[in-house]
This record gives sequence, structure tokens and C-alpha cells, in this order.
Amino acid sequence: MQITPRIYIDDEDIALEFIRSSGPGGQNVNKVATAVRLRVALAAVRGLDEDGLSRLAAMAGKRLTQDGELVIRAESHRTQDGNRRDALERLARLVLLASIRPKDRRPTKPSRASKERRLLSKAKRAQTKTLRRVRPE
Repeated sequence: MQITPRIYIDDEDIALEFIRSSGPGGQNVNKVATAVRLRVALAAVRGLDEDGLSRLAAMAGKRLTQDGELVIRAESHRTQDGNRRDALERLARLVLLASIRPKDRRPTKPSRASKERRLLSKAKRAQTKTLRRVRPE
């Protein structure tokens, strides 16, 4: 499975297991295994650097097993093919998002003019509230 020109996962490393879906579905839900459980080891993702793999592990969250396997469950469609496509798309999207390095944040300071504008608006608001006050006589 190719995600980008550089990032890919060999098809042999992706394990698909068809299981019964949960929830409503009438007679069909008890007979047909349409839900998909996709398993792939993080080590099988080729082309991601060390930082990308750690971001992928963090993004996977509870979907990551102790053995380092990513487990994705798809059961929103009524067919095996639909759920299989959904699981593979979600895997590709997750790996793609993990491959994007977040921008370094540069701390900034407010300008002198913005500080003055803020203080003027606070003073104006305080003046308005003072004028609204009912004075007992």
C-alpha cells in the first residue's frame, strides 16, 4: 500500500480480519462478518523517520497494542469491501498525518500599539459600567 511516493506498507504486513459488526442490523448482523479489524506493525511502515514513527504512535493512542501493532476497526459500512476500504483509508490518513512535521512555534510578544489599544478598550468598558451603576440617594 503506497501512501506517498516515499512512504509505503507492504501488503503482506497488513492483516485483515473480518468479524461480526456490533449494533443494530436485523438478521444480517448475526450471520455475516462485515466488520474489519486491520492490524499492522509500526515497524512495517517504510519511509517514516524516527520522529514520524513516534508521532504515529502518539496519534494511534489506544489503538496501539503493547506489541507495537496498530489496530483499526471499521464497521460503518454494510459490506466487507466498504469496511476494508474505510480501514485502509483511515490507516493511510493516519500515516500521512504522522509524516507531517509540526512547525516550530516561535514565541511572539504583543506590540506596544496593541497593548495600548487593549488598555484603552478596558478603560472605555470600565467607564461604561461605571456610568451604568445606579447611585443610591
